[in-house]
Amino acid sequence: MKILHVVTLLSPDAAYGGPIRVALNQATALQDHGHDVTIAAGTRGYAQPPTQEQGIALQLFPARTLIPKIGYAGIAAPGMLLWLRKHLREFDVVHIHLARDFVTLPVARLALAYGVPFVAQTHGMIDGTDKLLAKPLDAALTVPVLRGARTVFHLTDRERQDLLAVTAGHDIHLVELNNGIPESEEAVRPVIGDDQVPDVLFLARLQERKRPQVFVDAACVVLDSGRKAHFSIVGPDEGEAAAVTTSIEQSSHRDSIRYEGPLPFDQSTARYSRSSIYVLPSVNEPFPMSVLEAMAAGLPVIVTDTCGVASLIRDGNCGIVVDDTTEALSSAISWMLNNPEESANMGTRARDVARNTLGMDAVRKVLEAEYSKQREGRLAVS
Repeated sequence: MKILHVVTLLSPDAAYGGPIRVALNQATALQDHGHDVTIAAGTRGYAQPPTQEQGIALQLFPARTLIPKIGYAGIAAPGMLLWLRKHLREFDVVHIHLARDFVTLPVARLALAYGVPFVAQTHGMIDGTDKLLAKPLDAALTVPVLRGARTVFHLTDRERQDLLAVTAGHDIHLVELNNGIPESEEAVRPVIGDDQVPDVLFLARLQERKRPQVFVDAACVVLDSGRKAHFSIVGPDEGEAAAVTTSIEQSSHRDSIRYEGPLPFDQSTARYSRSSIYVLPSVNEPFPMSVLEAMAAGLPVIVTDTCGVASLIRDGNCGIVVDDTTEALSSAISWMLNNPEESANMGTRARDVARNTLGMDAVRKVLEAEYSKQREGRLAVS
């Protein structure tokens, strides 16, 4: 099949986070199985935009800020629509990583107008909201698009309920689809010993929901107790970097807590390999790719009890699930640092869970099954 994936933004600092990582993982698994896959996205930040990433063909178009001060929701990629008017019908199916924005929603409307079947995957980005722009946008674009999609993929039951609420119970074909993770080349053996200083890693966007400030606060608690460790914050700024940097500078642990900035896609595995523990203090995080990547690399992980993979981590005994307090987070980090063998065993189990439960082969099979239905329906109509 000839498949097009559409994502809002691809940039050298991986600022758009999970959705673009998911799209690349899916595209790679499909292409490795004989399909012809292209990813189309808005872009910014490149001196010369790439034509491929991880072996996947890219069609990138300059991202424009249509509405300022509302983040990714306010950007558009007009060049993409011009290109799609010429090429959309060449694809058997279109997979749109859908958000409330002016990149993906117009593409879905164009697909509807052209009669090209598409599936939507919302990554927890379309939920109930009281933002002023959301209601008219939903009425004009989001709801018609969700109803027009042949399949809408969701991660969790909460996301499923959110989508039903947004569409006011309209008939949409919902299919559960986990985020998958490619198997890492080598497992990480977490280094937590008396002779080496361990690295505790936060690798995610510096966004309010991710709570990097809580990570810094927990780091200070652990370091105040006398435990030696490095605490590393890695990721693009989405509004929290200034506060995080200020907190680090005002603490008495500036040599042990550091903000390293963003990281390109192809360097994340190497960064996990230099760490001992992965921590994500996010609340209400649907199915974070960074946690899955850390698990695949063999790191024990710490997440909150509202994280979409909390039960997987708890049931697999491959990390610690805590409430949303700084005290709980710092206690979990301290326990892992003080129990290196048990932590290493958690990391081994995390890698096993990632390989056996979250592998890309199962994801690919779900995608192929849904894509085939859309393709057959299109052929029958034509």
